[in-house]
Amino acid sequence: MRSFAAMRHSGFRAQFTTYVLAMMADNIEHVISYWVVFQKFHSPALGGFAVVSHWLPFLLFSVASGALADRVDPRRVIQCGMGLFIIASASWGYFFFTDSLQTWEAMAILVIHGCAGVLWQTPNQMLLYDIVGPAELESAVRLNAMARYLAVLAGPAVGAAILLAFGPAWGIMLNTVFYLPLVLWLIGAPYGPRFRKGWAAPRRAVRGLNDILSTMREIRAHPTIVSMVLLSGAASFFVGNAYSSQMPNFAADLRHGDPGIAYSMLLAADAAGGLLAGLILEGGGLLPPRPRTAMMLALLWGGALTVFSLAGAYWLAVGFLLSAGFLELSFNAMAQSLVQLDAPPDKRGRVIGLFNMASLGLRTFSGISVGFIGSLIGIHWSLAASAVAAMLVAGTLLIWA
Repeated sequence: MRSFAAMRHSGFRAQFTTYVLAMMADNIEHVISYWVVFQKFHSPALGGFAVVSHWLPFLLFSVASGALADRVDPRRVIQCGMGLFIIASASWGYFFFTDSLQTWEAMAILVIHGCAGVLWQTPNQMLLYDIVGPAELESAVRLNAMARYLAVLAGPAVGAAILLAFGPAWGIMLNTVFYLPLVLWLIGAPYGPRFRKGWAAPRRAVRGLNDILSTMREIRAHPTIVSMVLLSGAASFFVGNAYSSQMPNFAADLRHGDPGIAYSMLLAADAAGGLLAGLILEGGGLLPPRPRTAMMLALLWGGALTVFSLAGAYWLAVGFLLSAGFLELSFNAMAQSLVQLDAPPDKRGRVIGLFNMASLGLRTFSGISVGFIGSLIGIHWSLAASAVAAMLVAGTLLIWA
């Protein structure tokens, strides 16, 4: 496989650039809105609602989003998602300017933001297939995952700079501009149903819950898809990204210098590991997609998180968190590629939606396994137990495979 193969497509370069900007805007909105909401309400419950409202739409509507992208042009679905992101940022801006934000209004905007994400991610993954084709899909998926980590690294820094330079109201209004390049590029991008060759876009109706159940029945004949959905779903359900919200506690318990700097370093290590994985694996054309490889990488990821959670030395924790970020990108990108490559063309949107329902939507429950149980037995042991549970599923799938 060639190094950075997907980058040889001009369409993918445009998609990658606009995707990074939109993902960065997503993170900037979190930085500014969460800060103002915390300062105004000091409500842990509202913070918890922010997490649930972000991931629950993926659990409920990912398959419907894929079904919609099967039926209509995925470019237009993505543009609708960007429109909701812009509405969310503009709404924050209005309430920040008028200083009239109430709890229920904040909750409504958080729900709009979560729905915007689910209208974006599944159709975007379908678009990758149209842009690069099956031969270089693994490269495109891995680079897009790397773009997410790049945005996670850059977004908070840019968001903090905008917050300091312009204040929350003007800053979050400025943030709407970062969504526009993707909206404008998609207007005339030559991808989607009209440009596909060999098969026509299906015209099945979007049927909500029935789509989820029928897609589950249909993938039973595709063991690769089944195993990758289960693998990513277990990682999401037990661990997800719930440990990120607990990072201040990990930093404080490790007692290494200034807690704020230690906290920032831990967050950066996780994101840098994912970014490093994209650069190394793409640069060397390494790890072609295979189900057993994805399962072994998931096992190593769980092991790295287990060591991190129980580490008593700060630099040991940083090293294993860097490894966890590296391994998470590696197995998740590979699982997504395998699902896309094995999905029947006329059901690709629904199958990708089912995968996203597992890999993103089930993160809704990781706050229970890591956070709530952590309040009972301590976050170090709860994260270790959650990581081991994900490893058990990966090990079972490896034996089954």
